[in-house]
Amino acid sequence: MATGKQITTLDNEEGQRLSVVGDTYRILISGKETEGKYAVIDMLVPPGGGPGPHAHKDMQEMFYVVDGEIEFKMESGPYTATKGSFITIPPGGEVHSFKNKSDTVAHLLCTVIPAGLDAFFQEIGKPVAADTFLSPPELGPEELEQLKATAEKYG
Repeated sequence: MATGKQITTLDNEEGQRLSVVGDTYRILISGKETEGKYAVIDMLVPPGGGPGPHAHKDMQEMFYVVDGEIEFKMESGPYTATKGSFITIPPGGEVHSFKNKSDTVAHLLCTVIPAGLDAFFQEIGKPVAADTFLSPPELGPEELEQLKATAEKYG
């Protein structure tokens, strides 16, 4: 990554790639690089992938669908997002989740304000190579409690 006073560049081979819940997330810019103001995460979600229901107390989360199709579930009802769709979830927003119900990989760009979700992913994720997907981990009661505690730490 090349950085300067105002411009940051990142080549396709750069950025930390992590397996999180079976998806592969690439941290494009982290909160460490933005003084915690925001983070941008490139998300590849395989068929059947996506996180379970959750909410962010003090974080705004925005998604742009680069390619594919993703079903968002929100308290207000489901929304099928396709290429070019944009979803924004305000701070203190409702419980939401998303799932790739198609048979191809979905590609999302996620921005969070302030940063924090990136650090959560760095703590719970496993480093992977580009275009690599790991199976979602099996979580027993003890692992779920640990995940919940880690999630609370990052809001």
